Amino acid sequence: MGSILVGTASWTDSTLLASGWYPKDVTSPQERLAYYASQFPLVEVDSSYYAPPAQTTVSLWRDRTPAGFTFHIKAFSLLTQHPTRPAALYKDLRERLGETKKNIYLRDLDRDIIEQVWDRFLTALTPLREAGKLSVVLFQFPQWFPIARRNKQYILECKERCAPLPICVEFRNHTWMSEENQDETLSFLGAHEIPYVSVDMPQGYPSSIPPVLAATAGLAVVRFHGHSAKWTSKDVHERFGYLYSEDELRHWASKLRRLAEDAETTHVLMNNCYRDHAQVNAAQLARLLPHSARPA
Repeated sequence: MGSILVGTASWTDSTLLASGWYPKDVTSPQERLAYYASQFPLVEVDSSYYAPPAQTTVSLWRDRTPAGFTFHIKAFSLLTQHPTRPAALYKDLRERLGETKKNIYLRDLDRDIIEQVWDRFLTALTPLREAGKLSVVLFQFPQWFPIARRNKQYILECKERCAPLPICVEFRNHTWMSEENQDETLSFLGAHEIPYVSVDMPQGYPSSIPPVLAATAGLAVVRFHGHSAKWTSKDVHERFGYLYSEDELRHWASKLRRLAEDAETTHVLMNNCYRDHAQVNAAQLARLLPHSARPA
C-alpha cells in the first residue's frame, strides 16, 4: 500500500478564521500557514483559480512550510476554459484587451496573450517546484467540457505545457464518467499517466460525477466536496457547507485504503470548506487511515 496524505482545500477561508480552529495567538498569514502545516502534510491552493499568484507569494508559501510539505495548485480559471473576470488578468495584458465583456474565455484571446498567461502562471510556481513542494497542478474542467476528441487533445496540451510539473484532472461533465464512457476515460488518462481526480459530491445534478475511485498514474487524488442540499447555490459556503459524520468517513477510509494499493501515493483533500468542517474531517480521516502521513 502506498502512502496516503490528507489535507484540505483551504487554510485562509474567512469562515475558517472565524471558527476558532486556529489558536488565538496565531493571527498573521505566516503563523497560520505554519500552524496548518504542523497539522497536515498537504494543502490545495484554491485562490490560484481566481487569479494567478505572484511569484513573491509562492516564495512565501515555500518559506512558511517545512520540508516534506506539499501543495496542489489549482489552475487559473482561464486555462480550464471557465469564465474569467478581466480584472484577474495580468495588468499589462488586460490593458491590451481594451473594452471587454463582463467575463472572458480562452477562446476570446489572441494567441500571444494566451501564451503569456501560460508562461507567467507556470513561472510563478517555480519556487515551490524547485523546493520539491509542488505535487501537482489541478485542472478542474467546467460542466460544458464533455468527452470529445478536441477536449482530450486539450488535456494533453495542458500536460505538455506544464511539464515537468504533473497535472491531474477533475471533470464536472457527466459524459466522462457515464457508464458507457467510464472505461474510455480512465484508459485515456492511464495511457498518458495523468491522475484522475476521484470525487465525492452531491448526485443528481448536471455537474455530478459518480464516486468512482481510480488510480490512473502513480499519484491518486480524491477530493471531497460534501453533500450539501444547496449544491446549486451561488453562495460557495452554502454549496460546501457539509460536515461528514464519523460513519461516512469510516466507510470512505476502507475505500481509500483499497485505492492506495494501486498507487504510489494517494492525496486526499477535504473541500467542504465552511468554518472548520474540512479541517475537522481531515483530521478524523487521517486517524482512520493507518498509512496516512503525518507532519514532521
